[in-house]
Amino acid sequence: MKIVCDNKIPFLKGVFEPYAEVLYLPGAKTTPEDVRDADALIVRTRTACAEPLLKGSRVKVIATATIGFDHIDTAWCEANGIVWENAPGCNSWSVKQYIASVLVKLARKHSLKLSEMTLGVVGVGNVGSKVADAARVLGMKVLLNDPPRARKEGPEGFVSLDELLSLSDIVTVHVPLQRGGEDNTLHLFDAERLASMRPDQILINSSRGEVVDNKAIKNVLKKGGLRGAVLDVWEGEPELDPELVDLLDFATPHIAGYSADGKANGTTAAVRTVARQLGLPLEQWSASGIPEPAQALSFSIDASGKTTEDVLAEAILYTYDVDRDCLPLREHLELFEKLRGDYQVRREFSAFTVTLISGSPQMASRIKELGFKINETAN
Repeated sequence: MKIVCDNKIPFLKGVFEPYAEVLYLPGAKTTPEDVRDADALIVRTRTACAEPLLKGSRVKVIATATIGFDHIDTAWCEANGIVWENAPGCNSWSVKQYIASVLVKLARKHSLKLSEMTLGVVGVGNVGSKVADAARVLGMKVLLNDPPRARKEGPEGFVSLDELLSLSDIVTVHVPLQRGGEDNTLHLFDAERLASMRPDQILINSSRGEVVDNKAIKNVLKKGGLRGAVLDVWEGEPELDPELVDLLDFATPHIAGYSADGKANGTTAAVRTVARQLGLPLEQWSASGIPEPAQALSFSIDASGKTTEDVLAEAILYTYDVDRDCLPLREHLELFEKLRGDYQVRREFSAFTVTLISGSPQMASRIKELGFKINETAN
């Protein structure tokens, strides 16, 4: 039995070795020869799992340790008897943390008060739902757009994309990449839609690069058609347009979902998928030994003289400041893949315990709503 794995997937080495030959390779450089005699593939988004790679192989199952699966030709795989599975929701808390940090930093940069603003969330699945929750905790009004959910669950609670764009101050996008069909998201934000947005609005995309037309948003930003924009995902990545990067508030190398916790969840899901399909005794396996970040997992916030928004911002930025990923990318665009592959340890809110000093019960409650633990014994 042979299993081919992306060599940047953490927590994986040693797991399958008692049961199979395991080959670790750079995801983008995996070849048909590498997988010809493989029974399973464990991949990230960098491996294009389609006919050119898979034809003539004995691959039975593909597990991607990611939420997204547009790198898998699902129709071809299903037609050729290859089971595939993604890891839905594995890094949703990580993206929530990323967007929370972005919102706080945008508010500071543009002198905005989040509690007086409306966030439009486009795509309300595992990720978008958690982002909406974070925005509400920050005091924002939230509008939701998700046509598939609206058709399935009824329109209550959802708005059209046009209505969302007309009423939102900041728009954040969390849709899968769907090429064509009723729910097409390829260039969902094209030149026409971007031009329809107001010059006081901000657009954030951490879903898939092709959802936002990069040439069009560059032109809109150059003309002052938006207050600002944030991109974590890019058309043509890892090759980026330097001019576009310079125009953005924050530019990051596709790492919104890259918390150590999210990676552990993705690896766990992938291992269980392969174990189930190949009959290996690993269906209950879970990734362990998540490393600690550079900062301590327990910290204090003195709330004296601070608003609830100030306290929440301090907690969020203690765990993750988006500038730590933005600044290295701006300085070295050519290191896009290295910045992803050698990503520093980031832990999610749930890993941290906050001691709140001179804070109100409401503040403590809001911190807990974000996902933090509170030191209940503190005075």
